[in-house]
Amino acid sequence: MGLNDEVGRRLRELRRADGLTLSELARRSGVGKGTLSELESGLRNPTLETLYALTTALGRPLSAVLDDPPPGVTAASGGVSGSAVTAVLLERYEDADAATDVFRITIADGAVQESAAHVAHTTESLMVLSGTAVVGLPAAPQTAGPGGHATWRADSPHVYGAPHGEVQGVLFVRYPKSPPAEPEA
Repeated sequence: MGLNDEVGRRLRELRRADGLTLSELARRSGVGKGTLSELESGLRNPTLETLYALTTALGRPLSAVLDDPPPGVTAASGGVSGSAVTAVLLERYEDADAATDVFRITIADGAVQESAAHVAHTTESLMVLSGTAVVGLPAAPQTAGPGGHATWRADSPHVYGAPHGEVQGVLFVRYPKSPPAEPEA
């Protein structure tokens, strides 16, 4: 079973488990009903942006629709691509408080990708292996070079950029299972 088939199967299972029709998930995610149908059928290549829109609408981490690598095995090349970012799922870690997806990412030379908001209280952290990344909130982007890192809230729109050459890095996306408790007054 290829990536398209596996992603489609998982999307369909999650949608049905939530009791949603194709039309309702399309409405919630902003993804066209025809596109969603083709994704679920394995007939369309999923983009990173589309998968994030769908998994956010389902209240799930991106890894819910991607293959986990076998234990002890490094993920193969490939992955899922957006307008500037290619991400390969390396690992998914889950405990009582949160699910954390770990991706090996490449940000294309000179490219900028705007990512829509994820599930409430989601955070992202990027450890840069090579190149210089400009990431985070559009109004206050952070710059990180080799060995550096940046952390930002991912429950609002955010960006990834590589203004001076390709960037290689490891991205951690943490999705809390329930919203943090508000401090008592």
